[in-house]
Amino acid sequence: MTKYKNPVPTADSIIEIERDDGRLGIILIKRKFPPYGWAIPGGFVDYGESLEKAAVREAKEETSLDIKLKYQLYTYSDPKRDARKHTITTVFVASASGTPLAQDDAQDIGIFTQEEINFPLAFDHEQILEDYFKRKEKEK
Repeated sequence: MTKYKNPVPTADSIIEIERDDGRLGIILIKRKFPPYGWAIPGGFVDYGESLEKAAVREAKEETSLDIKLKYQLYTYSDPKRDARKHTITTVFVASASGTPLAQDDAQDIGIFTQEEINFPLAFDHEQILEDYFKRKEKEK
């Protein structure tokens, strides 16, 4: 019998949140496990779970925040986006309030403006954030 290999679904959230200085920023987590680096909160979809529920759950697990999904940004499927295995991620834009705390897979957490994100990101998250900021610029 042939064993089929399929990509693994994931869900990520670009979480918009007001910073202490009153500016709007987005939450990034510093990954505790490989691949290391800063990343958008997210992770694997559990069997029987919707993409939306996975995005909300993963955000809670990694940031301690309850998020509200606003809209779906894009789906990213480049087989090389995750060196561990072929994943397909659906990215949501969400809002939250409160103070994020690094939990679960996150060893650190921060709220960044576009100008402050001048460091390498894990996976294909640099491309994802480029697409996000382009869309935000068009919406102005």
